[in-house]
Amino acid sequence: MERSADVDHGHPWSLTWLGTDRLLARRLARPVARFLAIEAASGILLLLATTVALVWANSPWKSSYSSLLHAELLLDAGPVSLHLTVQEFVNDALMAFFFFVVGIEIKREFVKGELRDRRAAALPVIAALGGVLLPAAIYVALNHGTPDAHGWGIPMATDIAFAVGIVSLLGNRVPVALKLFLLTLAVVDDLIAIGVIAVFYSQSIRAAWLVAAIGLLVLVWLMRRRRIWYGPLYIVLAVAVWYCTFRSGIHATVAGVAMGLLTPTDALRPELDAGAIADRLGSHEELPAADAQQITFLIRESVPVGERLVDRLLPWTSYVIIPIFALCNAGILLTGGALRQAVDSSVTWGVGLGLVVGKTLGVAGAALLAIRIGIARRPRGATNLHMIGIAMAAGIGFTVALFVTGLAFSAPASADQAKVGILAASIVAAVLSGLLLRVAAARASAGELELEAAENAEMFEPRSPLSE
Repeated sequence: MERSADVDHGHPWSLTWLGTDRLLARRLARPVARFLAIEAASGILLLLATTVALVWANSPWKSSYSSLLHAELLLDAGPVSLHLTVQEFVNDALMAFFFFVVGIEIKREFVKGELRDRRAAALPVIAALGGVLLPAAIYVALNHGTPDAHGWGIPMATDIAFAVGIVSLLGNRVPVALKLFLLTLAVVDDLIAIGVIAVFYSQSIRAAWLVAAIGLLVLVWLMRRRRIWYGPLYIVLAVAVWYCTFRSGIHATVAGVAMGLLTPTDALRPELDAGAIADRLGSHEELPAADAQQITFLIRESVPVGERLVDRLLPWTSYVIIPIFALCNAGILLTGGALRQAVDSSVTWGVGLGLVVGKTLGVAGAALLAIRIGIARRPRGATNLHMIGIAMAAGIGFTVALFVTGLAFSAPASADQAKVGILAASIVAAVLSGLLLRVAAARASAGELELEAAENAEMFEPRSPLSE
C-alpha cells in the first residue's frame, strides 16, 4: 500500500485508506480528519450551520427553507404511528441522541468525575445554581404578567460546544483547572435544564404511556443488574422508551437522558490480564477464530459501556446532529421590521440580559462568594478576572436555549424575538469572554514575571559584611 510522506506511520491512519497517497485521501479526507480532531471543531461547525441557516432564511430561496422544515415524515406501522415535520423529527428524535450522551456524561461525573468529591463539586454546583436562577429572575422581571413569561427557562442554559470552543481557542492562556470547572458547571447546568424541560415544558401527561415508559426503564435496569449485554435488545428497548415518552406528553429527549443515566460506567471485566493475552497471541502463528473472539470480548469489556458509547456517539452528536439542529432552528428573519420588533421586545431583552448579565453575575458571584466563605476551593491558577471571564463564557447559551425556545413559544413572533436575543447575547458573551480571559492571562503572566524579577533581585543584591 502506498504511503504519503505527511502521514505518521505510527498513527492508525497509516493502516487505512486515509494513509494512502491517493488524491482524495491526501487533499480532502486527511484535512477533514485533522479538523475534527481539533477541540473547537464542533463549535466551528455549529457556527457554520447557524450562519447557513440565517443566510438561507433571509435569501431569495427562503421559501425552500420553510418548506424543508415543515415537510412531513410519516410512519404508520400497526399500533405505531408518527406524524412529524422535519424540524420536529430533529428536535424530538435526533436530539434524543444528544441528550443520551449528556445523560452518560452526567452519570460519569457523579460516579468518577469532579461531582464525586463533594468539596471539589461544591464550586461548579453552586456556580451553576447561581447561573440558572439569576438569568431566569431577570427574564421574569422583564416579562412578568405577559403571555411570554413562560420563556423564563430560555436564558438558563449554557452551550457546552460553543463555550468550550471559545475557551479552547485561547489554548494555555486558560488554566486547566478553570477549563475543568467550566465543563463540570456545564454538566450541572445541563442536569438542571433537563429537569426544567421535563417538569415545566412538557405537555399534558398521558398516564398510561408514562407508566409504560417507566416500566420499560425498570426492565432495562433489571437487565443491566442481571448482566444481560446483548446490544440489539437494548436498542429496541431504547426506541420503545423514546416512543412511550413521546406519547406520554413528557418531552421525548428526557428518554435519552434516562437511558444515559442507566448506562453502566463500570467495566464488565475490569481485571484485564494484558500479559496473559499477549502470551496467548504470541503462542499462535495463526490465531483461531474462537480465541480471537474471546480476546476481543475481554479487551472490549475492560472498557465501560458508557465510555464506548460516548466514544462512538460523540462525533455524531457534535459534528452531525447539533449542526443539523442549528440549521433547522437558527433560521430567523432579520429584516429591518423584524429587528425593530426584537429591539422593542421584552422577550429579546429578557433573554439577552439573562444570558450576558445574569449568567456572568450569577456564576461569578456565586462562585466567588463560595470561595470567600470557604465552602469551595478556587481553581488552581485562576484569578478573579479568570472567574468572571469563564462565567461570561457560560452565557453563550445556544443549543439548549434554542431548544427551550421551541418548547416555550407557539407564537412565531415570540420565538423569533427570543432567537434574536440568543444570537446577540451569545456573540456578545463569546467576544467579551475571550477578551477578559486574554487580559486575565496577560496579567497573570506579568505578575509571574514581576515575582520572578523580585526573587532574582533579592538573590543577587549585594550585601554588606555587617548584615551577615
